[in-house]
Amino acid sequence: MPLPADDAGRPRGAGRPHRLTARGGGDQAVPREPGRRHRRARTSSPARPATVAGRRRRAEAGLGRSPALPARPGGDPELDGADDPPDGPGHRRIMLAALAGAAVISATALVAALLAWVPGRSEPAGTARPLTPAEVDRVAALRVTNLRDVRAGVRITVGAGGARTELVGWIDWARPLVYLDVGGPGAGADRGLAQATTSALLVRPDPAALPTPARPPLVPPTDRWRMRDPAGGHGLGAVRDLLIGLGATRVDPPGTDGRWLRHDSVDGVPVDVLQAPLPVSGDPRLTLWLDADARLHRLAGRLADGTPVTVELSRADRPTLHPVDALGGRPGQPRDLTDDEAERLAALPARLRAVGGAAVTATAPLGPSATLRGTGTLSWTTSSAYLVVIEDDSGRRTLRWARPGRVAEVHRSPDGPATPRTPVPAALLSAPARPPGDDLDRLLDAALRAAVHAPQGAAVRVREDRLADRAVDVVEVPGGRRWWLDRGGLPHRLELRAGSGVWVRLDLAPGRVPAGSPAPTSR
Repeated sequence: MPLPADDAGRPRGAGRPHRLTARGGGDQAVPREPGRRHRRARTSSPARPATVAGRRRRAEAGLGRSPALPARPGGDPELDGADDPPDGPGHRRIMLAALAGAAVISATALVAALLAWVPGRSEPAGTARPLTPAEVDRVAALRVTNLRDVRAGVRITVGAGGARTELVGWIDWARPLVYLDVGGPGAGADRGLAQATTSALLVRPDPAALPTPARPPLVPPTDRWRMRDPAGGHGLGAVRDLLIGLGATRVDPPGTDGRWLRHDSVDGVPVDVLQAPLPVSGDPRLTLWLDADARLHRLAGRLADGTPVTVELSRADRPTLHPVDALGGRPGQPRDLTDDEAERLAALPARLRAVGGAAVTATAPLGPSATLRGTGTLSWTTSSAYLVVIEDDSGRRTLRWARPGRVAEVHRSPDGPATPRTPVPAALLSAPARPPGDDLDRLLDAALRAAVHAPQGAAVRVREDRLADRAVDVVEVPGGRRWWLDRGGLPHRLELRAGSGVWVRLDLAPGRVPAGSPAPTSR
């Protein structure tokens, strides 16, 4: 059979031998055009696809590619990738480098997790880490931030279970002052109200108070306050020290052993939960809930005796606090005296001599078991004072006769009269005199000497106040004394700062001294 001719009329393939290829394994030869590649036709024969596919998979495996799966019968070669060209050597190098990098990253993460893990920590493994420099600075500024904010509401739990004491109230870092309602199953005899400064702790027990504490009244009651030993009282002294110690005038030195634990929120405010020591506590593992502005929202740790304590602070609850009279009374705006006020103070000795004397009531919290209360008279004419003094706890009673620089006293039975009888007993008049001893003696001595010499030195008007429905100016003079003077210049109270940090007071009702008061004596 003649070969087909091309456009030039020559037979195709003329002058060149043509090749024959076997097809289908038969012996029929099929001519192949020279210089032209023929695409092998696919066949559905079961023998050939397996052979071709096997060769392809072996070839791709040698090039580092995943071998292609055999095409499903009737599959589209454009979709199954059977005819895609093999990947080049550059692609293989990229794939190997990516796998090696992933292995290194996984190993690094595993080592970091092992180093960060601390046995017994409740947080998920790997979350705790050392503090960043910015977090260290926030912890160092925590106490200064509190002082700048002045006040905050507090809710405190001391102890756990049936022995816990719960306290609700406020802390004023600027004064400083703590004012709390004490409750909970472990409150015991301290159930009631408490106020404290850095040097004194006062309680007002109320056994009938509800077991669950509530916010104390903003204006505290005026009666039944007594000093409490800071070392006792279900941790009241330790709580006082912790709260007041959370305020400071200077930034603390940066710590070196703190830990960041996790993110959290308190009343909708985002905080970081940190573990770091503070100078106010001996617990090196205090947990602090601290916001981005270095404001503390919660604290958990242990007191010095190991008792667990939790403090929650309400940064928006910031009322002005009113200390009880024994702690100085409500705050004012101290200023220098005006000319009129200075003249009234200078005229005080003459007014005292003119009025003659006053009925007096003394209140002197001298210690946890020594709150003294006295009732009697004071004569500026005879320069003497005569009182019955009763000690709260023991009921012990004495008659006390005071003169400038000297005091005499005799004991009386606990069931004796609460007011001094007249005339003055001869036993008291003949009792040996001694120098003023306790703060009540010093208070009486200051009241008697005021009729001789006007206060010396710079005086300060602390505030305006009211006493028995009368407007008075509270004027503080050198020596830790405060006179409560009405607009006419007569005194209605004299206070003296005691060594324990409380103010002892003598309430005065100026007027005629009852007959039978002690006469002047040369002894």
